[in-house]
Order: sequence, then structure tokens, then C-alpha cells
Amino acid sequence: MLLVIAAGALLIVAIVVAVAPRLWNIANAHSQVPVTLPAFEALAQRTYVYDADGNEIAVYELENSQPINYEDIPDEVIQAFLLIEDKEFFTHDGVNVRSLFRATLSNFASDAPQQGASTITMQVVKNDFLAGLERDGRYKLLQIQYAKRLEKEMSKEVILERYLNTVFFGNNAYGIQAAAETYFGTTATDLDFLQAAFLAGLVRSPSGFDPINEPERSRARWIQVLDRLVTEGVITEDEAEFLEEDFVLPERVKVIPGRENRRTYFTEALRDYLLNRSTILGATPEQRYNQLFRGGLRIHTTLKPGMQAAAERARDLLPDTTEGFDAAIVSLDAESGAIRVMVGGREFKPGERELNMALSPRQTGSSIKYFILAAAIQADAQGGDLIDGQRGCALPSGDPNEPVFQINGGASGFVGNLRDITARSINCGFARLSQIVGLNRVVDTTYRMAESAYLYRNQPESDREPVQPFASFATGANEMTVLDMAAGIQTLANEGVHKQPYYVEFIEDPEGNRVHTHFDQGRNILDRDTALETVDIMKGTITYGTGRQRAPLADGRPAFGKTGTQENNTNAWFVGGTTQLSTAVWVGDPDAYTPMIGIEGFEFSKVQGGTYPAQIWKSYMDGAHFGLPVEDWDAPAPPTRANARLVLPGNECEVAIVGTSGGEPVESLEPEAPPAAVEQFQVEPPPPEGPGEPAPVETTPVVVITVKSELGTTIAPDNLDPNHPLPSVAINRIIEPC
Repeated sequence: MLLVIAAGALLIVAIVVAVAPRLWNIANAHSQVPVTLPAFEALAQRTYVYDADGNEIAVYELENSQPINYEDIPDEVIQAFLLIEDKEFFTHDGVNVRSLFRATLSNFASDAPQQGASTITMQVVKNDFLAGLERDGRYKLLQIQYAKRLEKEMSKEVILERYLNTVFFGNNAYGIQAAAETYFGTTATDLDFLQAAFLAGLVRSPSGFDPINEPERSRARWIQVLDRLVTEGVITEDEAEFLEEDFVLPERVKVIPGRENRRTYFTEALRDYLLNRSTILGATPEQRYNQLFRGGLRIHTTLKPGMQAAAERARDLLPDTTEGFDAAIVSLDAESGAIRVMVGGREFKPGERELNMALSPRQTGSSIKYFILAAAIQADAQGGDLIDGQRGCALPSGDPNEPVFQINGGASGFVGNLRDITARSINCGFARLSQIVGLNRVVDTTYRMAESAYLYRNQPESDREPVQPFASFATGANEMTVLDMAAGIQTLANEGVHKQPYYVEFIEDPEGNRVHTHFDQGRNILDRDTALETVDIMKGTITYGTGRQRAPLADGRPAFGKTGTQENNTNAWFVGGTTQLSTAVWVGDPDAYTPMIGIEGFEFSKVQGGTYPAQIWKSYMDGAHFGLPVEDWDAPAPPTRANARLVLPGNECEVAIVGTSGGEPVESLEPEAPPAAVEQFQVEPPPPEGPGEPAPVETTPVVVITVKSELGTTIAPDNLDPNHPLPSVAINRIIEPC
């Protein structure tokens, strides 16, 4: 009975193969155009990512597809596949009647299919030209017709190469190269004959014979493969019996040693940048997506592995706590803007710890003040100019929801010069300075100094809340990312020339052709003298100011910086740089604005910018600068004018003595308009000097009459001219609240 069935099956197969081309011609007799096959589509390939030293750090792929040239595939690998899949591949014309007959008999005689009815050529046709078509009678005719045509248009080697590069092996492995890595942790060139035979056995049913998820069925399929090899005389029955148990089936998905690429904050940020924040890979989202995941690109990035390791060690200076406090670090090349380091927190863990705090906006505390300082110096302020920093200041807020901005916390403050006000991070001094400069002008300077793909003017609010021109800017109410703060420092460290932070140095296509090279000529945001003066002032933070205890770098390396502590110690920062690197450090709770006060396990009772952030910054910067020359900036140009007293019109007035009653006038002022305010002070006569002494001569009490004069107007909100002068008076004038 079995023979009858088999003979019948053979007859059907023979008839189909014999008449299929004629049937196809009859069905298409109305068309005189011969069948022409389209060219093969380009193979999907994984994209590789490298750090600045050439180490592979990431792979982006949808399908694990790693094409390999035919001549690079070992003969024994080809032999194994031909024995299992299509022994007569090099002799048939695309459709093999004897192969179909043999497969039919084998499959009828077995509980499970052992051999397929399709040749390798027919499988290529199925995958490349017929994917998605309905599996009806016409489908088989098409497959036979196309297979015969393909054999006439292409060589056997080209067809076999295409097959070995596209056939699916399960577990997202497409092609022999990917399968070799997935199941044996090696390359196709290093596969041995038995490994190749095992992989050939998976082709019939990659999911059904999956050794990782279906080990018993996979072992049964392996036994069938061994039987096939015995039948072909490649191995003996004794060898097959031994290999049934001795051959170790893969138990997990593997990678080639040295390619254990783990997802990191940097590689995840790079992926998002290439897909959503740049047009390097194409003008449309679809183009970028296909290029990144199927384009086989070689992306060479800016990441310095030694510096990254130093940053990760520095981050670990922050003790683990039950509250989950963390630290983030970004470091840029001060000259080019290249992102050398990105630490988004503790080690990236997929599905558990993925939030990149290096790119997550947080309130900045006083670290934001360096933007105010730079804007003031650009508008002709200088380090010796005086400003009132006394605590308890009340200023117009600019926020319609809160008209008055009151500062009662922070350092007590004093009337002092900008150099000392900066070093000691005096809140009222900088809140007043920001309004003297003009809040809109400060915000504009911030955008220009820190511009990047993550922060720019007219950014959609759905992407990022805008920086607001409110008085609270000076105390850190606007949220900034660690990358933003490092980018602004880069502008100063690079002597006023801003270059946007970037991830990619160059990109090559699969053939090694350069398709992208980074270039940024930079923008002159600040005058060189402005940048040098600002850097020189900010050196005081490290030499004698709020960062003096933990921020000074080894070997006396020149550096500048700024501490920052948000209200209630919820965020703490240190930002600063050298001539080589611009670095920002944040410490806080990634999930909330949690006060860092009295935290068990912390060395400090209160975490401020000068504690853990400064400590982490120094640790990283010392390690990152190892072996680099000790460099300094040129000294700023000497002042071109005498130091002045910076004043805020409408908030501060000049006081003058206009006369006395009962005595000679001390000073005569004749203001064109009535004085804004007049105060009278009665001078009491001195008390008696002691008993027995003669009584003092009676005198007439002297009343000193003063006037408070307005000092002009504040800068207009729409005036963004960075060089517009600041309101000021001579340093010896008397200034009091209006």
C-alpha cells in the first residue's frame, strides 16, 4: 500500500514539474513579454557602533543579518548544507525531479518530514520574489517558473550565496553568519562540518527545531541529520550513534567573544539622537529607521572608553542609599564639543534602570549663575564692579503669578565685587545682576551658549519646557540637563566659541565608503575677552570659594567652575572645565525632588554642590586628564575703565545730600525733576562728657536733607543686544533701596 501511495505521489510530482512551464505559458498566452526577474533587494544588515578607540560598543538591528561573501564560506559548510538541503544543486536547473521524488518517499516513510521538496533555488525564489503571495496552485507554478529563470540569469554561486545569507535559522538569525554567532558564538568561517550540518537541519522548521526552546525536538531533528549523513557515507553508524549524545546542542543565544555589547546610557541616547534629533541618516523617519537598523552602517562615535571608565568610577563615590539618590556626568571636549563621557546614573539595566539623568532636566541651583555672569561681562561688566548681594532682597519677579521675588535663604551676602559675589555664590547679588543685565537677555545668552539638539530657541513645548525670563532663574528654578550645563561650560572653556555637543565623528557604509563626517565651524557667542574674564572670575570658586575644599585638581591644573544647590538640597551640581574638558555633575533623586539632608550612609549632613558633586567632578577630571599637558588660558585683558557700582533701576536709587537746616549746605544739587524721596535726619547734640564738667554750649539741631534719585530705566525686554551697556554709577556714590 505504501508503495502505491509513493508511486502516485511521484507521478503527480513528475506531471507538475513537466507541464508547469507549459501551463504557465498557456495561462499567459495573451502576453508576449518574457518573464524578467527583478534584481535582488539589498540585504538587511546590522549596524555596528564603535567608540573613539575603535572598540565595538553597540549593534543596532531588527533582523540579525550579517551578509558574507561566497568565497569566505568554508567548503565544508557548503558541503553540509548541500547534503542536507539540496545535494544535486550544482547539476539541476532550479527544479529537481529526482530530489522531489526522494523527498516524497522519505517523508511518506517517516513520522516527520526529513527532506524538503524545494531546491535551494526555489527557496531563494520563495524568499525574494514570492513573499506575501497566497499559497495556491498558481504559487507553485510561479515558484517553478521563477526558479528556472533565475538559474538562467545568475550563477550557482550567486544563488547559493543569496540563500546562505537570507535563510532563517530562528532566534532572529538570518543567514549563516548570524546563525553561527547565535548558536555557537563564532563566525561562519570558523564553523566546522558538524556545526554546519546542525544549522542546515534547522532550516526546515526554525521554531519547531529550536534547540533553546524545543531541545527534545531539536535533538530528534539532529538524529535525522545524522541519519542523512550516514546514508550519504559521510559518517559511519557508530559515529552517528556517538554524536547523537556527544554533540552538545546550543542552550542559549550566544555572541562572538568580545562582542558582548551591552546597552548603555550613551548607546541608547545615540540611537534616539540618530532616529529623532538629527537628519544624519536621512530626511524622513522611515529613511533614518531603515538606515540605522538595516543599513549595515559603521558608526564611529566620540566616546572615550578610558574617560568613561573614570567617570563611572567617580559616580560610584556617591554611596548607595535606600532613597535611591544617584549621580549623572557629561563631559565634552572643550574645543570640539565631542561627547567624551555620558553617565546617566548607576549602570544601565534594561527594563529596570533606563532613565538617563544626563538628559533629564532638573533644577540647577546656583550653578546656573555662570550664564548670568557671562551675559554681564559681555555687556561690559568686570570682575571689580560692585553689586549689592545682601540677603533679604525683594525684586520684581517677571512671573505674572508671583509679582515679587523674595530671597531670604543662602549666604548672608554683602556689597562686594563680582569676583567675590561669584566665588561665594551670593543669591541676591546674582538675582539683582540678572535683572540689571535683563532677564530676556540672560535667557537668550543661555540658549546660545548651551545650544544643542536638546535645547534651542523656539523648541516645541511638547519636547521641552522653555527657559523662562523670571527672577527665579538666578536661583535655579529653570530646569536644565547635565548635557545643557556642560555645553554652556564648553563655550567658556573654548574662549567664547560654541560647538554643539555631538555623538558621531564619521559613518561608513557596508563597503567602507564614508557617508558622513562631522563638521561644525562653531559660533562666536561671546567675545574672547568676555570668555577669558568669565573663566578667570570663576576660577575663584575653586581657589577660595564654595568649591575650594574638594574641587581643586591635581598638580595645580588650572580650572574654573560653579557649585549649585537647589532649595532644600533637592539637587546639587558642580559644573566646570579646563582647556581640554567641560564637565557637569548632578546629584539627586531621579524620581523626585527629595531633600538630601541627614541621609543615612552619606558623609555629609547636607548635600551641596561643594560636597559630592565637587568630589565626583574632581575624581573624574583628575583621571580623565592623566597624561594630558597642564594648560591655562591667557590672562584676560586689563580693565579699560575704573570699577563701577552696578545698579538696578527702579529697585536701587542714588542718595545725595542736598542741604542742611541750621548750617551751611553740604552739597547743592538741582535736579530737573522733584526728588523721588526726601529723608531728614536730625542730628542730636552730644551728651555731657561727665560730672563736674561744664555744660555744653547749646547748639541748634542740624537736619541733613538727602534726595534719592532714579537711575534711569531697566533694559527693554525686547533688547537682546549682548553688548548693550549696564546701568551703573561711580563706585563712590551712595546707593540705597528706592
